[in-house]
Amino acid sequence: MGINKRITGVALAALAAGTYVQAQEKLPNIVFVLADDMGIGDLGCYGQTKINTPNIDKLAENGLLFTHHYSGSTVSAPSRCCLMTGKHTGHSFVRSNKGQKTTEGFFDLALPEEEVTVAEILKKKGYKTMCVGKWGLGGPGTEGSPINKGFDYFFGYLSQSAAHRYYPEYLYENEKKVMLNGEVYSHFMIMEKGLDFIKKNADSPFFAYFAVTPPHADLDYPDLSQYEDAFPEKPYINNKGTGFKTQMKPKAAYASMVSEVDKNVGQIIDLLKKEGIWENTIFIFSSDNGVHCVGGHEPDFFDSNGPFRGYKRDLYEGGVRAPFVVNWPAVIKEKRTTDNISTFWDFLPTVAEIVGADVPEGIDGISYLPVLKGADKNPKQHEYIYYEFYEQGGKQSVMKDGWKLVRLNMSKPGKLVEELYNLNTDTDESENIIASNPEKADELRKIAMEARTDSKHFSWKPKNQKKK
Repeated sequence: MGINKRITGVALAALAAGTYVQAQEKLPNIVFVLADDMGIGDLGCYGQTKINTPNIDKLAENGLLFTHHYSGSTVSAPSRCCLMTGKHTGHSFVRSNKGQKTTEGFFDLALPEEEVTVAEILKKKGYKTMCVGKWGLGGPGTEGSPINKGFDYFFGYLSQSAAHRYYPEYLYENEKKVMLNGEVYSHFMIMEKGLDFIKKNADSPFFAYFAVTPPHADLDYPDLSQYEDAFPEKPYINNKGTGFKTQMKPKAAYASMVSEVDKNVGQIIDLLKKEGIWENTIFIFSSDNGVHCVGGHEPDFFDSNGPFRGYKRDLYEGGVRAPFVVNWPAVIKEKRTTDNISTFWDFLPTVAEIVGADVPEGIDGISYLPVLKGADKNPKQHEYIYYEFYEQGGKQSVMKDGWKLVRLNMSKPGKLVEELYNLNTDTDESENIIASNPEKADELRKIAMEARTDSKHFSWKPKNQKKK
C-alpha cells in the first residue's frame, strides 16, 4: 500500500504537467457521499449553528468548498441521472420522478442501455464499483438496474419512492430481495454494507457511491437523545394512514438524521485511513437537491436553505444550490473555497479526465479537475445553467452571467408566469425585474428553448392534449 499512502516528488511534477492518471501508478479511489434532501444551510461549513456536523466541516477545513455548485435537479431521480450520465435535464433520459410497472413491481423509469454512467467508465478502467442507498434509475431485470449500469455491487432501495420508509419489508442486494420484515433501520445496514465493500476492495482502485437516504422524510431516527430537548417542537401528526409517519419531535429527528450522515462521513474517513488509502482517495460530499419541507420539517427554523429562496421542487436557488465539498489529500493541500460554477453533470467528465478515459458524446458537463488542482485560475465555464421540471404545473429555468429566468406553469400556456432575477445583486431572488429588462428576458428565453431536446417520456403538454 506504499504507493497508495504517498505521492513522490516525480509524481507531483507529473501532476502539474498533466492529468492525474499520469501522476502515479495507482489510480485514486473515489468516494461520493450523496445525502438525500439535505439543504446547503444544514452544514456548519455553510453556516449552520443548531445542528452538529463536525466531520463534514473538517472535510471543508482541509479541502475545497464550493459555494456555487448546482444539483442535477430539484428532485431525486433526475438529479441522480444527471450525476451518473453527465447530462442536464434538457438532455437527460430521466427528467422527473416518473415510475413504471415491471414484472417485479413499480419502479422508476429505467436508464436504457445506450446511456453511459460514471460507473461504466470507471469499471472499464479496472475500478471496483459500488452503490449503496437509493438508486432510482431502474428496477431489477431492467437495463437501468445498477448491476447493468456498471456497478459490481448494490445494496439498498432500487425504487426512490420506497426510500421514504426506514423500516422496510425488504431491501435489494444486487437484484435479490433481502427480507427485513420492518424490523431493521435500513440506513444502518446500508452503511454497514458500504463500509464492508471498502474493506474488501482496499487494495484495488474503487468507486464507492454512498447514496444514503437521510434526512429524507419520513423523519425517522431510532435515537433522538442528542437533540431530545434542544428545540421547541410542534408534533407532526398523520391520521390518514398514508403519507409521512407521525413524528412527535420532528426538529430533533431531522437534526439527528443530519448528524447521522455526518457521523457516517467520519466512519468512512476513519476506515480509509485505517486501510492506508486516505491520501489517494477523492472524497466528495453533496446532496441531491434542496431541502424538503414535508413530514414536519421546518426548514426556516434551521435555515436549511441558507441565504437562498426556495426548497425542493423549486427552481429558485434554494431548490438546486447544493453543498459540495471535496477532499483529496494528495492534491488539495490546504483549505480553499471556490465560487466557480459547477454542476452534477460535471462529475462524469471530471472523473473521465482524472482516470484518462474518453468522454461519451452528447454530454453537457465540464471537467472541474483544474479547479480541484488549483492549477487554472480561469477554468472553462458553462455558458448557462439549465433546468426543466415536470411537477407543480411544469417549470423551466436558465441562468447566464448571474441573470436567471424562471418560467412557471409550463403545462398551462394560458397561465405561464415568467420571472427574471439578477443574482449578482439579488441572491435571494426577491425582486422580479422582468418588466424593466425585456431584452435580457428575450435572450434567456431563447437559450431556454434551444438548450433542450424533446423527450418521449416527459412533456409539458397536458395529458389530454395530442402532440402535433
